[in-house]
Amino acid sequence: MDPMTTHTSHTTNAEEFARARAAMPGGVNSPVRAFGSVGTTPRFFVSASGPRVTDVEGREYVDLVGSWGPAILGHAHPAVVKAVQDAAAHGLGFGASTPGETALAELIEARVTRDGARPVERVRLVSTGTEATMTAIRLARGATGRDLIVKFAGHYHGHSDGLLAEAGSGVATLAMPGSAGVPAPIAAQTLVVPYNDLDALREVFDARGDDIAAIIVEATPANMGIVPPAHGFNAAIADLAHAYGALLILDEVLTGFRVGTAGWYGIDPVPFVPDLITFGKVVGGGLPLAAIGGSAALMELLAPLGPVYQAGTLSGNPLAVAAGRATLDHLDADAYERIDRGAERIADAAASALSEAGVTHVIQRAGNLFSIQFAAEPPTDYETVKAQEAFRYPPFFRAMLDQGVSLPPSVFEAWFVSAAHDDEAVAQIVDALPAAARAAAEATPD
Repeated sequence: MDPMTTHTSHTTNAEEFARARAAMPGGVNSPVRAFGSVGTTPRFFVSASGPRVTDVEGREYVDLVGSWGPAILGHAHPAVVKAVQDAAAHGLGFGASTPGETALAELIEARVTRDGARPVERVRLVSTGTEATMTAIRLARGATGRDLIVKFAGHYHGHSDGLLAEAGSGVATLAMPGSAGVPAPIAAQTLVVPYNDLDALREVFDARGDDIAAIIVEATPANMGIVPPAHGFNAAIADLAHAYGALLILDEVLTGFRVGTAGWYGIDPVPFVPDLITFGKVVGGGLPLAAIGGSAALMELLAPLGPVYQAGTLSGNPLAVAAGRATLDHLDADAYERIDRGAERIADAAASALSEAGVTHVIQRAGNLFSIQFAAEPPTDYETVKAQEAFRYPPFFRAMLDQGVSLPPSVFEAWFVSAAHDDEAVAQIVDALPAAARAAAEATPD
């Protein structure tokens, strides 16, 4: 029997995928789960514990997806599970306020500090990262009385209409829809600029600065692989926005509480002042929860105090709040040290294996987040990311999967290490890397 098979099963991943395709578009509820870019059958997971997940066939994998970040303590952490069970015993939701919501908001506000500064004085809880960024943009428009938003090519801020925009033909032109179903006039409210390019951003503000409500930026991009901001870039874009009376929305849906106690805001080499920060993933501990935070003056423009409307029946759900509080309560210095150490060991081992196999690559890092880019030089923006030899990733991914390691099913994603990745789990990942690197080396373009 395969040593990674933990129990027998009456179905297979292929059978489950066929069944799913008959019931759901593409067989999935989020596109990347279809494994389309890695050329294999998606795995259907039925259980998870610590650093491992188990599929319907009973096969166990060391997991480097971690529910795309929330499982930062490891899957099914006992304290998080107990907190959710205790909350569920009192009711699944009330459609009314609970003390737990306030406690989580206070916890977020207390953690996001740097050098005595506290940019988050008020918090609004929502259910998804998309909802958080959508609300932040509406709030920025309400606060400034302006319509235009600036975003960076390759940055992902959820799937709301105005943020699924592609760059126009010139640096200061309005964007075009990046998805069917997005009206052109809505996409045209977004200006898309190359990342890490301050000259391009200045050109946009010179041309349209009086109409721009806000810049929205991933604190450190992690949705086109890891592409760290140039030194001082976040500080520079904050200064530029503020010089024109615009706001800076810092998207920490992925990095918030993942790369440190105060997210990327707390560890960026050059301090800067965001106006609004969005959170997700870790803040909900694996259940649907996200948040927007900012100064009292800005946040109290939201209803019921102000004219900017936002509402949600499931916002601040007591189970999600309990999971988030338990997760943040257990994310102490020791937990971050374990995560950082594990991430460094895995990233270094990946670099070594790829070098030994003669594969051109760089490992891009941002705190404990990292990704492989199959390029000779570190990509700095979306265009250089797209220029990499991405065809090498599918065989690399499949080789790791065959050896019981579950990676993100796209080259354009970060790898997520948890505090539960112990020496045994890390060793299994490290041992799998040489064969995967050889598979990448043998890959050819289609």
